[in-house]
Amino acid sequence: MRTIKDTIHQITMPTPYAVGDVHAYLLEGDMLTLIDAGVKTEEAWQAMTEELEKLDVTPNDIEQVVLTHHHPDHMGLVENFPHLKTVAAHPLLRPWYEQDEGFFIRYEDFFHQMYTESGVPEEYFYLLKNLRKPLKWTSVGKLKEELVEGDVLTGHPEWKVIETPGHAQSHISFYRESDQSLIGGDHLLAHISSNPLLEPPKTSSKPRPRPLLQYRDSMKKLLHYHVDTVYPGHGEIFHDMDALITQRLKSQEVRAAKVLSMLQRGEMTPYQVCEKLFPRHIQAQFGLTMSETIGQLDYLEDTKQICFHLSGKQKYYYVNR
Repeated sequence: MRTIKDTIHQITMPTPYAVGDVHAYLLEGDMLTLIDAGVKTEEAWQAMTEELEKLDVTPNDIEQVVLTHHHPDHMGLVENFPHLKTVAAHPLLRPWYEQDEGFFIRYEDFFHQMYTESGVPEEYFYLLKNLRKPLKWTSVGKLKEELVEGDVLTGHPEWKVIETPGHAQSHISFYRESDQSLIGGDHLLAHISSNPLLEPPKTSSKPRPRPLLQYRDSMKKLLHYHVDTVYPGHGEIFHDMDALITQRLKSQEVRAAKVLSMLQRGEMTPYQVCEKLFPRHIQAQFGLTMSETIGQLDYLEDTKQICFHLSGKQKYYYVNR
């Protein structure tokens, strides 16, 4: 086993979200690098600075921020570090960090079309006005370095980039072979299953991503790596990654079987499936529940267990007999 050069320090900050605290990781190597950067609140910044102080580090010392994905609780404090040499992330994070107005218009149009074809009642369309609301918790800047599959982190050659889309299209994880460590962002969490979230395609000419299928592929991909320790974005540091992945894959298949049994009683729109699948949560967590529902339908369609037809602008799914 090679000598391990970088030291990992976990930094924990509060968030305003139901998921609770979020972790960033300070890497001490040839550069002083922060993996992820919390959410943009005074409470998170206070926690960040206090945790750095315990490590005898100030915000001025941080040379690089590397982001696992674009969600606000992971990139909110980037702009608080005044002496950064670089901000690095997957190319698909760029429009979020640089707040590309054209991208956000396409984003809103995508969900309007998705709601329409899914049979969502008009009463939910007001939520489209809130799609930009999370931007208040995030940072704005210029992405200086793009990271893709197989790249290594600047200043930390032990850490290799693994593309792990599913929870987010921009999601990447970082693997160190010498001690079989994975800094996994929100890709794998010990206490809860990460939500594969709907997002528009990179360009309007491409088909939409299927995040649950991507997420399953990303989990299976990690089974080809020898991972001993996972440093997650939320929850406890954990081991036995392979068992967790096996469990998550099985749980998804069990839920898909539940959706299939619903459709055996007759064709349904995605919204109707969502109502039955999440009767207690659909109103309070509409975006999450619809993403999960469409993910299950994508899985069943991909495995050729169901089909759909269009009636007007709405999709109706039915069992493939």
